[in-house]
Amino acid sequence: MIVFQKPKSLTDAVLHYCPGCTHGIVHRLVAECIDELGIEGRAIGIAPVGCAVMAYDYFTCDMIEAAHGRAPAVATGVKRSLPDHVVFTYQGDGDLASIGLCETVSAAARGENITIIFINNAIYGMTGGQMAPTSLPGQVTQTSPYGRDVKTQGYPIRICELLSTLDAPAYLARVTVNNVKNVRQAKKSILKAFRNQVEGKGFSLVEVLSACPTNWGMTPQKALEWIDEKMIPYYPLGVYRDKEV
Repeated sequence: MIVFQKPKSLTDAVLHYCPGCTHGIVHRLVAECIDELGIEGRAIGIAPVGCAVMAYDYFTCDMIEAAHGRAPAVATGVKRSLPDHVVFTYQGDGDLASIGLCETVSAAARGENITIIFINNAIYGMTGGQMAPTSLPGQVTQTSPYGRDVKTQGYPIRICELLSTLDAPAYLARVTVNNVKNVRQAKKSILKAFRNQVEGKGFSLVEVLSACPTNWGMTPQKALEWIDEKMIPYYPLGVYRDKEV
């Protein structure tokens, strides 16, 4: 009897992510959801610019590389051209919440029938650890060596709360993957976001609080604890919109 195996929607490529990075966990969850819904043959993923820029190497479904921040716009075009396909974006906080913020808000406001997986690790990972739109107040980064000063650098952007002010989104949820219980909840939310699209319910976004031990300057274990201690208090987990409820 098989207890656990690699999802069929993941390739055999070795992940390039740093040790302790939780991108790999989220990749597995996305692939499991694709497998369970039986949509691999009609799924199209949109890869971002950022740590997940090579996501096209890891999923067996069709993948498209988007310009920085433009994944929701590309996904919109693909979905409108191929409405019977299941289109998802996989984006980090720099890609989605900074240069791509307008694309994200606009797609959500239109209620595009797409699925967005948003990785929030509170820092720019690929380019060396600069402050991101999601970096916490007081958080030390390469460009905020004395900690993020909200007086001059503003406050972090809470994407789920921001998008929940719009009328169109069908499902908005924030999860994390820092322990087994939270991984299971994240899987449920990602599966629902994909199922919503299959059923034509509209725009769904799942924000995943993710660890970046390398740029946080922590061990992988400490990084998982930091999510509990620092990130969740500022970014509360939960469902922010569910039109079925």
